[in-house]
Amino acid sequence: MLSRAPAVVLVIAPHPDDEVLGVGGTIARMITEGARVVVAVVTKGGPPLFSEESVAQGREEAARAHALLGVAETIYLDFPAARLDTVPHGDLNAKLCDLVQRLAPGTVFVPYRGDLHRDHQLVFESCLVATRPIGDSYPREVLAYETLSETNWNAACAAAPFAPNVYVDISDHLRTKLAALECYESQLKAFPDERSVEAVRALAALRGATVSVAAAEAFVLVREVLR
Repeated sequence: MLSRAPAVVLVIAPHPDDEVLGVGGTIARMITEGARVVVAVVTKGGPPLFSEESVAQGREEAARAHALLGVAETIYLDFPAARLDTVPHGDLNAKLCDLVQRLAPGTVFVPYRGDLHRDHQLVFESCLVATRPIGDSYPREVLAYETLSETNWNAACAAAPFAPNVYVDISDHLRTKLAALECYESQLKAFPDERSVEAVRALAALRGATVSVAAAEAFVLVREVLR
């Protein structure tokens, strides 16, 4: 990654809480380094899978988490959650292309293609379309993040395992990440469930130990263009 945070960073999350699970510490760090971070949540739950009350609660939780992190703007694209495969792929491509063109981010964080959830896979594919290196205005960095309970649950024979090659030291920002995660009360589980504060803290320690720091987030570099 670039040593200085870019002016605008875009984090694309298939669902609320993915952004904190995968990028929460890096978001907090980049904001302290002067970046303007925007989070785009691609889907919205709806009946019969999700009640209107649960959707409203999720957005209220996201608002609190993003305020705590210092996120500048939260954008909801409102595609159907857990039914993204029913949407014409061109529609998702177009919406994400418009978003990237409007924000002109230097760095974009996207879900990993090997995640178990089909929504994550489809968002990743559309992100590749939206961040194509065409012309002069395109993101210089695209990184895929890991999401506990999605990234590591797919079968190795079905998708490439998450093999990070970029690590961000979040030692000074882990507490902020965990506090933001705790805002998602409806999504948290008791340990040893992976969607627990303890599991997220443990993963940060493991990723950090890999590169000799106290806590880190890990990413797969999709593309970096140095100009």
